Amino acid sequence: MTDQAKIDLDAIERKHDSSLHTRASGKYLAIAISVFSVFFALYHYITAGTGVPVDHWHMGIHLAGVLTLIFLLFPIIRGSEQKQEVIRSRWRFQNVPYYDWFLVVLSIYASLYLGTTWEGIDLSFLSPDWVLPEQSERQGNIAGSDVMAGTILIVLLLEAVRRTLGIVIPIIIGIFILYAVLGPHLPVLMLKHPGLSWRLFINQMYFPQEGIFGVTLWIVSTVVFHFVLFGMIAQRMGLGQFFVNIATVLAGRYTGGLAKVSVVSSAFFGTISGSSIANTVSTGSLTIPNMKKMGYPGYLAGGVEAASSAGGQITPPIMGAAAFVMAEFLEVRYTTILLAAMVPAAMHYVGVFLIIHFHAKRLGLKGVPVEEIPRLWDVIKEGWPTVLPLVVLIYVLFSGYTPYMAAFWGITTALVVGILNPMHRMSLRDVYEAALTGVKYALAVGAVCAAIGIIVGTVNSTGLGFRLGFMVSNGALNLSDWVLPVINLLPMVTLSIEQIALFLSLVLIAITCILMGAGLPTTALYIMLVTVAQPTLANMG
Repeated sequence: MTDQAKIDLDAIERKHDSSLHTRASGKYLAIAISVFSVFFALYHYITAGTGVPVDHWHMGIHLAGVLTLIFLLFPIIRGSEQKQEVIRSRWRFQNVPYYDWFLVVLSIYASLYLGTTWEGIDLSFLSPDWVLPEQSERQGNIAGSDVMAGTILIVLLLEAVRRTLGIVIPIIIGIFILYAVLGPHLPVLMLKHPGLSWRLFINQMYFPQEGIFGVTLWIVSTVVFHFVLFGMIAQRMGLGQFFVNIATVLAGRYTGGLAKVSVVSSAFFGTISGSSIANTVSTGSLTIPNMKKMGYPGYLAGGVEAASSAGGQITPPIMGAAAFVMAEFLEVRYTTILLAAMVPAAMHYVGVFLIIHFHAKRLGLKGVPVEEIPRLWDVIKEGWPTVLPLVVLIYVLFSGYTPYMAAFWGITTALVVGILNPMHRMSLRDVYEAALTGVKYALAVGAVCAAIGIIVGTVNSTGLGFRLGFMVSNGALNLSDWVLPVINLLPMVTLSIEQIALFLSLVLIAITCILMGAGLPTTALYIMLVTVAQPTLANMG
């Protein structure tokens, strides 16, 4: 790929991926951010192999780094500084407004406060009142400094999510916060609860086990970040190009060849990236221009690539963040989710493949000329080393090791192969750029997973999940009274009202998934819906 192509590719990615809508930094700050990002990635890589620090320190360090980079890189108005110009102003330092520098300081304070005060602080030599007991003694009776740090962190998380993903999720989280605090005053009797004082709310949201420093932040800081980094490095070392070449050999010569190449290459690329946008940009930058040259309508070329790349989140072994959260919520190994995802992933790509085949038949779209298709042996001979990191990652996963250990060995293998492979040799600059891109991609998911912990904590603290579950199951039972007479008219069909209610509950939950999925990221949607669906389905057997 030429330098110009790289520039165009980066521009496309910045335009369509909200996680890359960053502002330009001053010269010295840009260097500082780059160095910090590399060390941030290095910290996660090393700890994945040598052992993750204790929860409150590891998650605190991760969250401090994520929030720091978000407030340095993302402007207060989304997309307002995409021209990548440095604005000269007395109210800015290195092109970052002073209020964002203040938010950076607060982010570091609020994120690391828990770790620094875990064992307690004794400043009685300055004042008898300046003694903070250890965390276990403060649980349930938190200090004023805990309330302040927790409140600051909640506000910072909502703002960080707004800057990276938009206003929808912060509004939803705000509704959950109001529900927790205003429980006794709600107009709907079924949703009423005793309510939480703000001090008790912070106790539930800020201290580990549930809330912000709960399972969602743990997953993103120990697993998701590492797999994002692996995907970026694997792509830089030539694995993405190898996938496109193999797809061309396998599907290029048939009817609708280039469109089918797009599907197959997207399926391959989905194995190393859980991001649909990264998949679209990486494979689409090659397949879409070629499709248009071969006479494919622009709308068809773009639609084919978008539909194909959407499967990246459910394509094993590296899926979207929701898959890792799902494994933790269900208390099963990630490999169990990985194996279960193979069927829906295959169904997705087969469905898109067949649609393209019949569409190409109707439009009379031919395959790629035989002379333009590379020989299979030449492709394998040149690109087989790039597959080794993926093989190592899968082997370690199925050997019973943790996902972050698998990512560690996958990244290590990718670095070794990338440096030694003469056909696709990675320079230190390639490694550096892969680390920077990986960190940028991880910022939005890191912030939203920490913020979604507020929803998880609220549901667990107020019993909201069981209340909503009861409402869904009760509504399904009421609908069953209307549906049962119709079902009984069908020959050789005998269903009980409980069976119909269970089916209707599943239908209602599925419809909710579809409607909410139109405006929410997958991870946030899964966490919110599982809190409702799980109690509902458990109550109904």
